[in-house]
Amino acid sequence: MTASQRLAELGITLPDVPAPVAAYVPAVRVDDLVYTSGQLPFVAGQLAGAGKVGAEVDAETAAGLARIAGLNAIAAAASVAGGVDAIAQIVKLVVFVASDVSFTGQPAVANGASLLIGEIFGDAGTHARSAVGVAVLPLDSPVEVELIVRVRD
Repeated sequence: MTASQRLAELGITLPDVPAPVAAYVPAVRVDDLVYTSGQLPFVAGQLAGAGKVGAEVDAETAAGLARIAGLNAIAAAASVAGGVDAIAQIVKLVVFVASDVSFTGQPAVANGASLLIGEIFGDAGTHARSAVGVAVLPLDSPVEVELIVRVRD
């Protein structure tokens, strides 16, 4: 089953690529790899949540926001890969979590994006990952997601 067929089966529509909030592009292709810029959990142009995880935002909500940001990262990668079906493999996922100083559940938050990738890409979605706690993210977003993907020949 292709990634686009899985998306349809899951009832997920790949969103338009969110517009950059500064001077950069959403994704860059180099040979058979695509690197995405950090993607925030935008839905229809609006940030879906704000605040620090472990304070204003709970871990479960943050995982849902990571899922949204992950979908935006897939859309950004697909936009320069030649479509979602041109993505052969998810190589690396990085999830930044704006964390309260006492919050240590970044891996659980990152699972929001990781599980989505697995649902869409199956075995090709098995990836290396970093889940990093940070003091603050752009626009006070609780999460930011980056991907490195390999494109089909």
